[in-house]
Order: sequence, then C-alpha cells, then structure tokens
Amino acid sequence: MKIFEIYAILDSIAPFELQESWDNSGLIIGSMNDEFDDIVLSLDLDSTIVASAKPNTLFITHHPLIFKGLKRVDSSKYPSNLIKMMIKKDISLISMHTNYDKVVLNRFVLSEILGYQDYEQYGDFILKFEVNQSFEEFVSRIKSKLNLPTLRVVKGSEFIKTAAICTGSGSELIGSFEADCFLSGDFKYHTALESYENSLSLIDINHFESERYFGESLAFYLQKFNLFATITNSINPFEYR
Repeated sequence: MKIFEIYAILDSIAPFELQESWDNSGLIIGSMNDEFDDIVLSLDLDSTIVASAKPNTLFITHHPLIFKGLKRVDSSKYPSNLIKMMIKKDISLISMHTNYDKVVLNRFVLSEILGYQDYEQYGDFILKFEVNQSFEEFVSRIKSKLNLPTLRVVKGSEFIKTAAICTGSGSELIGSFEADCFLSGDFKYHTALESYENSLSLIDINHFESERYFGESLAFYLQKFNLFATITNSINPFEYR
C-alpha cells in the first residue's frame, strides 16, 4: 500500500484541513508515493520505538515530531536523532494532531473512556456534559476510569452539575464556556488560583494520560477499512513517586 492511499483514508476520518494554523499535521517524513509494510500508532515517537521498528514501517502519531521549523539537523539531539534513524530505515511518518482532536479524540475519551454519551460541543475543542455528583464522587469516577492513583485538582465548589473537557492542554480555553468543572492537562499555578477564586473546579487529567488513547481510537476507524495496526505508546517522561 502507498502513503497517498492511507493518507486519503485518514483525511476522511479527520480532515487535515481542520488543523489549527500553528499545527503541523500531515505527512512529516516520507513521500506520498512511498510504500509501507506495517502501520504503528503512537501518541509520540521516542528512540526506543523507532529503534525497534521494522524497515518500511508507517508511523501515525498524534503529536508531530517536527512541530516548529528546524534550523539545524544535529543527529545527537532530539528530534534529529529520530529523523536520521527513520530515513535510514525507510520509515514514514504521518501526524494527526488538532484535526484529530476536533473530530475524534475528545469525543472518544469522553464517551468511550469516561462513559458520558451525551454532550454538547462548544467551539472546536470543548465538550460539555452533565455530571450531577459531588466533587469528591466525580473525582473518584475520573480516577477510576483513567486508572490513575492520584489527580491534581482544584475544588471550586462542593457539587458539580456540569463539566467540560479538552484532552491534552486546554487551559487557554477557560472562559470560553460555562461549567462547574473543567478537565484538561498542563494547568499552571496562576490558572489554578484564578479558577479557585472564580469557583471553577479543575481536574488535571494530564497531557499524556488523557491523550494516550489516540492509538486505540484510530485503530477502531482503520479496521473499518480493513487496515490493522500495532498500537504502542511513547514513554511518559514524567514519573510519579
């Protein structure tokens, strides 16, 4: 199979034209006429994943390996070290980032992982849903569904009637919706303080942990086209001790 064939399929799932202007989704490494033997899905790429990949593999990742312009290629530094390995092994890379967030990933995590089937979409990235639980009960449910032993939270109120979610990093979207609680990742201290004072509860579901379902969700769609992929995940650079 050639890259342009699967690229068209991916575009039908989450059109690349929907990506944000600052994004770099699409074909990152390789040519549209290149052929590939295996498909591997991952949130990101790291040296272990690339080193263990077979030649002529197609990686499909959520985060683009090349995000901003590279001014130099130093093969001793990330991401140039991975690019060098991939070129040597004829490995191709397609990334589906904000276009996939808008169409698939947020909805998949909310409905299939957290179990909330009814929701409203606000803008491109926010999904709002009813909770009707105490803050403590809601936090316990999220911990259980995401299989996380601890969560960093801001308790803005005792009862959560409605909540909103944006997987990955969505703190800049605070203020664009009305809800009692916001689930996202990468919250900063001053964002937390402001939210607390404004009675907005926050549940930090972490960047890696909230988007690690990329491979699972995309594999589901690819199977509809009789395409089967290996699902892996890059390392989470954070450790919890």
